[in-house]
Amino acid sequence: MLETFSLSWRVAVRHWLIFRKDLFANVSPTIIDPTLFLICLGLGLGAYVNQVEGLSYARYVAPGLAVSTALFTAFFECSYNFYVRLTFENIYKAILTTPIGPREILFGEFIWIVLKGMGMTSMVTLWLVVFGFCHWEYALLMPILGGLVSFACGALGLIASSLVKNINQFQTVYSLVISPMFFFSGIFFPIKDLFWPLRWLANLSPFYHGVSLGQHILWARELGVGLAIHGSALLALSFLLGAIAYRRVHPLLYK
Repeated sequence: MLETFSLSWRVAVRHWLIFRKDLFANVSPTIIDPTLFLICLGLGLGAYVNQVEGLSYARYVAPGLAVSTALFTAFFECSYNFYVRLTFENIYKAILTTPIGPREILFGEFIWIVLKGMGMTSMVTLWLVVFGFCHWEYALLMPILGGLVSFACGALGLIASSLVKNINQFQTVYSLVISPMFFFSGIFFPIKDLFWPLRWLANLSPFYHGVSLGQHILWARELGVGLAIHGSALLALSFLLGAIAYRRVHPLLYK
């Protein structure tokens, strides 16, 4: 087990060494996009919206925007980036000539995306704390939440990579899966009044449970209830999606 972790860690370190070569370009969209959402919707639209759940609109959307960094970081890393490494760059074929096997490659991918998601979520959360959009006392829990959401959403990206026939088909996955997950997650409005099929589908989304748990954390409201309900659901969905991703992608690494 220690040898497996050591080899998997080397895969994660390899990705970090590539990522840090152009660190600012890689990190800036993660910070700028939620910032623009918060300015345009939270502050701009918020001037015309009454309080939501007893909060200003800016404070309402803040936790979800922090968690959304994990969604987009993980999905794009494990879909487009993974697919390019697998299909065009043949990175994994080269790695397989070393003692590292398919299992270590997949574990390394998960280690990398969890750490990357934790880092990205931490940066956005820090920005929110500095400008007073959330309770700082519980902000230290957000990196853990970002890692969990990244694991689940990264697994979705790997599953998509195993299904698409060419790289352009990721656009279909994004349009039909990721965009609805984002917009019907409770970030921008409570989903409790939505048509029931949409509420039912939302409860099958790990991102929805991540957003809900993030709201419990950064609003400092009923954290125990949030951990029990949404934390448990997020863990269960993460395990399920991770197992499916492993089962589907493992054979592809031999091709």
